Amino acid sequence: MASVLSSLRYLLADIIGDDDEPAPLPPANLPAVLVSEIRAAIERLIDYQGPSYAQLYVDRLKRFVGRPGVDVAMLEDIARLMVMRMSYEDPIRIAQLKLVESAAASAPSGGDRKKFRIDELIGALPAVAAEPVLDVLEWAGWAHAPISIRFSAANRWQVRRLKIEAALRRWRLFSVRYATERVWVERWLHMIDRGLTKQPPAVPAIVRTADMIQGYGSTYRHGLADWHAIIDGLVKPTFDGVLPLTDLAAAIAEARAAIVPDPRQVALKRKIAEIRARAMSQASA
Repeated sequence: MASVLSSLRYLLADIIGDDDEPAPLPPANLPAVLVSEIRAAIERLIDYQGPSYAQLYVDRLKRFVGRPGVDVAMLEDIARLMVMRMSYEDPIRIAQLKLVESAAASAPSGGDRKKFRIDELIGALPAVAAEPVLDVLEWAGWAHAPISIRFSAANRWQVRRLKIEAALRRWRLFSVRYATERVWVERWLHMIDRGLTKQPPAVPAIVRTADMIQGYGSTYRHGLADWHAIIDGLVKPTFDGVLPLTDLAAAIAEARAAIVPDPRQVALKRKIAEIRARAMSQASA
């Protein structure tokens, strides 16, 4: 509930153009060894999106501070992986970082070429504008077409373009990509919650599944699809009581070892089916 309220506060602040909230403090009762790391995460998210967005991170983290079964190492992993996903790379973020790099450089900064899919670029825009365009691209069969973008601060015109791209930060919360990320983070946290109740030994492995999703372009899309395949095929059915996996952590590790760069997920799906069949056979023996 706290994270939902924080999301609503942030939405309101963005709609009215007012995000003058003070920087949030780390959660109370946070282990002292993690305080500096959490402060750094808060600063990162303020730079990424603003103080209210950083407050959302703090509110999400509070769910696990002092919770039975969550030791310092696990809490650190949750905090580290969550800030990575909440500051995901998109064209807006890349433009932000390029401007920072340019400001710190003694000479004009060179360019970096990044490869995206067209739907990924459009998805960084507010959904009200992006969704009709995405529908047309999907209809035309162009949604997955690759496109290369150069992020450069070599001259004032390129710097101006970067500033325009970085200024889209204000509308990131309304983008198609953010909606996907928000749902993913909440589902990941929900699976951690359920794991602490249903099968505590598996929780560290569930937490670490977040590192399957990284970057942008094909790397991001494949990682996200692989994550959902493992959660839907192994984790959720185990928690729902329909799959009798007694060692979920080992099953997750086995499935992850089968991942190869394949958009069809043939090897991964085969391995998940094998693990499920083995678990059902052992339960009925």
